[in-house]
Amino acid sequence: MHFGKYHFHSLFEEEALLPPYKGSTFRGLFGHALRKIVCVLKTADCTACMLNGKCLYAQVFETPTGRPDGEKQRLAAPPHPYVIEPPLDGQTAYAIGDSFDFTLLLFGRFNESLPYFIFAFEQMGQMGVGKRINGGRPRFVLEKVTAGETDIYSGAVRKMQGNYQTGNMVFPAPPAHPVQRLEIDILTPLRLKYLNELESVLPFHVLIRAALRRISSLFAAYGDGEPALDYRGLVRRAQEIAIEESHLHWFDWRRWSNRQDQEMLMGGLMGSITYTGDLTEFMPLLHLCETLHLGKQTAFGLGKIKITA
Repeated sequence: MHFGKYHFHSLFEEEALLPPYKGSTFRGLFGHALRKIVCVLKTADCTACMLNGKCLYAQVFETPTGRPDGEKQRLAAPPHPYVIEPPLDGQTAYAIGDSFDFTLLLFGRFNESLPYFIFAFEQMGQMGVGKRINGGRPRFVLEKVTAGETDIYSGAVRKMQGNYQTGNMVFPAPPAHPVQRLEIDILTPLRLKYLNELESVLPFHVLIRAALRRISSLFAAYGDGEPALDYRGLVRRAQEIAIEESHLHWFDWRRWSNRQDQEMLMGGLMGSITYTGDLTEFMPLLHLCETLHLGKQTAFGLGKIKITA
């Protein structure tokens, strides 16, 4: 699966107030800006638009069912082809000149549309972000976009700089040495459903079920197909893994839904948890989720984890 990780570096031009968790703020305004620059017919309902199948906004934010190339797949609907990772520092007040950065992950052929995402973020800066101050939202300016140590876009000249290369994400091999103990830090709220209910605890098999759904759906939609894994066997063996200690807690946060025109209460697990048992075969799957996130609302940056084996 083609995979790109892009860092957007920007500066506030005005004082700003943002919520502690900024993922939903980024996603909502980013989508609004992208729609503004690519929508041709200005149709309120994307599903009824005759250009739905070719429109970048509809394919990114109103993800249709089925594979992007039209082939059939086992999963009913693919995940969104992006993740927005906001800063995790919890800062809410920004002064003029303060940095305002985030990371954008793109999957598959959507890496080819990176210039559109950059232009949309520039437009988002002119629209403003955060709480209204003196009647308007604070504006920011995009300085540059980088991929690793390489500058791929300059805000000063507003041009792409050279070619940007995407990586090819493959399913990794298991570690050479056995893993008997594993600590997972949940850095952004993790929302998992099991038996159609949101989980407030995290048995290992529930975590693995979510990881299998995430990885198989991404590789099916934007890669070369679902990995050839023993799905039922992995889940069965995951039920044998014990929780050594858990320091998880439920974290609630609020976001504004433009679609529903109301404030929504969101929540997810945060903290750390330690598992013991024969964990070796699960490590490749979990290492992928370290990069790709897992659970619900990953487009907001939810479900970011860090693994210590």
